Amino acid sequence: MSVQNINILAIESSCDETSAAVVRNGKVLSNIIATQAVHERYGGVVPELASRAHMQHIVPVVDAALNDAGINKRDVTAVAFTQSPGLIGSLLVGACFAKGYAQGLRVPLIAVHHMQAHVLAHFIENEPEFPFLCLTVSGGHTQVVLCRDYLDMEVLGETIDDAAGEAFDKVAKMLGLPYPGGPLIDKYAAQGDPLRFKFPVSEMKDFEFSFSGIKTSVLYFLQAQKKIDPDFAVHNLADICASVQFTIIKMLMAKLVKASEQLGIKHVGIAGGVSANSGLRKAIKEAGEKYGWQVYIPRFEYCTDNAAMIGITGYYKYLKGSFVDMTATPSARAIFPGYE
Repeated sequence: MSVQNINILAIESSCDETSAAVVRNGKVLSNIIATQAVHERYGGVVPELASRAHMQHIVPVVDAALNDAGINKRDVTAVAFTQSPGLIGSLLVGACFAKGYAQGLRVPLIAVHHMQAHVLAHFIENEPEFPFLCLTVSGGHTQVVLCRDYLDMEVLGETIDDAAGEAFDKVAKMLGLPYPGGPLIDKYAAQGDPLRFKFPVSEMKDFEFSFSGIKTSVLYFLQAQKKIDPDFAVHNLADICASVQFTIIKMLMAKLVKASEQLGIKHVGIAGGVSANSGLRKAIKEAGEKYGWQVYIPRFEYCTDNAAMIGITGYYKYLKGSFVDMTATPSARAIFPGYE
């Protein structure tokens, strides 16, 4: 191995995907993801089951990542892991494994903020110009982030209650769709009329979001319609999905446009699991044409939870010498320097 190579072994275990990746000098050599089908029967992620599945998956996933990258464990320069936010049991599995691996190899340990990593997923295949704006949208977070540099970010605004991804999943559950419901909403929305049903748009100050209102509105709407037609949701599934998706995307894009106009920033991206939504991807491309933005959208595999984004973040933190010791502990909800 050349002494100039920086090989980051990255571990992601914040929720229900166990992922490991190898990033060499900022380039992804491998990105392995093991999903957990056990949660489908429960309609959502069960934390204890997620932790157990991580313990089962982490060794073979790391082994596969090293093999796919074509490197030996002795070639690893540093180990990066997701420190927060996420399910504490899941985070603990990844953190403990990363600590043991780093200690055994006598290499530096790097702690990564999950949402910061979603933003830096853009730099896996692209090189956005600073400063740029990123709309990070996932099952647990919805934020507008100003990125001044790789590790210099500011959250301009976020949801005060539910995240957009959670709203998609909860509406899907109301419609009788299996978990995870967000991708199914997107699938059926493509076949429906987005203007047939009207749902309220939450008006929040500055760059804040709120999605609890649309969940309640859809619930009351379905309850009223089912009194007339018990199979209303089945008969109108595509139009309901399209109308809900249209409303949520409208709220998301309004804040992104507002931030771009106020700050005068034309380099704009989306990240997080919901950035895989075809409606949102189409909306930001259309906004790019309308407002003259340079738009950045990560590839699908880098939108959902994955270790490649942890690795790319770990690479930039390695260059800065941003390491942690063995006392570093994961946190379900924590904000670290550089992502405030």
